[in-house]
Amino acid sequence: MAHSTITPLAQEERETLRSFIADQLGRGNLDLPLLPVVANRVLLLSSDPDADASQLSSLIQQDQALAGQILRIANSPAYAPRTPIVSLQQAITWLGLTMLAGLAFSVSVQSGVFHTTGYEKEVRNLWRHALATGLFGKEIARRIRHNVENAFLCGLLHTIGKPAILHLLSQTPDKSAEPFSWITVESLFEEFHVMAGSKLAAVWQLPDPVQETIRYYQDDQYHQAISPTKGAMITCLAHHLASVILGDSTHDENSLLTLPVVQDLNFYPEDMTALLELRETVKASVECFLP
Repeated sequence: MAHSTITPLAQEERETLRSFIADQLGRGNLDLPLLPVVANRVLLLSSDPDADASQLSSLIQQDQALAGQILRIANSPAYAPRTPIVSLQQAITWLGLTMLAGLAFSVSVQSGVFHTTGYEKEVRNLWRHALATGLFGKEIARRIRHNVENAFLCGLLHTIGKPAILHLLSQTPDKSAEPFSWITVESLFEEFHVMAGSKLAAVWQLPDPVQETIRYYQDDQYHQAISPTKGAMITCLAHHLASVILGDSTHDENSLLTLPVVQDLNFYPEDMTALLELRETVKASVECFLP
């Protein structure tokens, strides 16, 4: 969240960068990164009703680093296998095809798209929040009997515009050796991340419910979403839950209950209590998913 106090020097810096970002986002030939090949193919495969486990296993094996990450996650305490998992086929049997597809997409996008120097800790925190949102989204979707894997992808990518903005900032013509102040960067996120994320999602040809979620996940926007998956509404609540458990929210657990999205999902206090009781499980899974 952007801070309300900003020095005159930082304000000048922000206005210069704001003009640059606005100009870049307004261009038709915007230079945004491509979706990694493996992530793109995993996305296509996971939406193919005729796909099978052997196809996904063969695809992941083409990327040794990705395969190693998947095996590490499958063997982690968060998934607690009874015996060590040593092959991708075993991982698929243990985790399930759709879960493994989600993991493969997540790991591939995190490690293969955005390389930002000077903001490593902050970018890791962005992914931490995105992953927690995706995991809470799955649990919310499960409770209302919606597609859980779609909810994970919506949550994972709902603020993909933030690393996209960092990517654009790395291209500024007068970029100095020192990174821009994070306060300035956050203020640019607040203004531009939805627009940047929408443009990136179009370039990546993400599923329509995911693109809609990126545009409308915020509190005052999700009613504009029309997809029957309810991705934007689910992600709105998941975003708030992730913020609370990671300690970067203006809400506490009690004030969560008063959010309009809780009522719009027909959730009761006991539903919210059950979700919040997953905090340690979600945190453990998030740390496993980070490269």
